[in-house]
Amino acid sequence: MNCKFEKKYMEKKIILTALVFGFASIILGAFGAHALKKVLGLEQLASFEVGVRYMMYSALFLLFIGTTTFLVPEQKNVVYNLSLFGTLFFSVSIFLLTTSSIFKVSFKFLGPVTPIGGLLLIASWGMAFYYILTKKT
Repeated sequence: MNCKFEKKYMEKKIILTALVFGFASIILGAFGAHALKKVLGLEQLASFEVGVRYMMYSALFLLFIGTTTFLVPEQKNVVYNLSLFGTLFFSVSIFLLTTSSIFKVSFKFLGPVTPIGGLLLIASWGMAFYYILTKKT
């Protein structure tokens, strides 16, 4: 593969992931505000909304990462992977933990996964900051 193709593929993958996260967060937000409001307690609903909010933050962040010229493809890949896994670990674990009473399945084992996802999200933003700060202009 040539370098130009790899760069376009990486950017497309990042933007498509951002769009999926944005799409999912809008659907899940509406689901939480309407359907889950009737079956979850206030604390569970608030936690669910945190997962939705951070998924949207990741969507917007990845849109920036996918379109910025401040990062080279290798750097975009690092930030993308940290953000992807951070969002999946953080938001999805929150969704499952808060809705476990609906599914009648215990997802308590996911408790430690949530902060790991948070750390990965922090690392993704930190790496983007570092890469842009140290970029030679």
